Amino acid sequence: MVQGTWLGVIQGIWAFERRSSLKTWIFRVLSNRAKTRAAREGRTVPFARVDAEAEVGEAAVAPRRFQPIDHPTEPGRWTHPPPTWGASPERWLLAQEARQHLQSAIAALPEHQRLVLILRDVGGCSTEEVCNALGFQKTTARVLLHRARAKVRAAL
Repeated sequence: MVQGTWLGVIQGIWAFERRSSLKTWIFRVLSNRAKTRAAREGRTVPFARVDAEAEVGEAAVAPRRFQPIDHPTEPGRWTHPPPTWGASPERWLLAQEARQHLQSAIAALPEHQRLVLILRDVGGCSTEEVCNALGFQKTTARVLLHRARAKVRAAL
């Protein structure tokens, strides 16, 4: 995917109109390449309807663990990152198992929720960057992120 994205960037740099940052544009190229590849290989997950029973009514992570929205430099970032898993073999195996459960929970998410979760929480993108890359409004991205986090938390 990385090679294909860079080829797409090099081939399409002339079409870059500077309406967004270069980083956002590259994420959009990556997103389009990934969608095309998934459709070609028949691995797309249809966007599932969210039924009221599947939603979890509490926050996926305690809000006090994040910077407030009005923080001057890093709004919404971790105040204290989660602790490391540890160095013992038993803890490492438990961490591997937890990681596998986490990956399968993320893979089971509807496409839009999965993309927002990966860009925001794994990739560290801001809400604006996610919205620009995926073409969502801020409110939609926040709702998708909350639902994705809640579903992953419930699965774990």
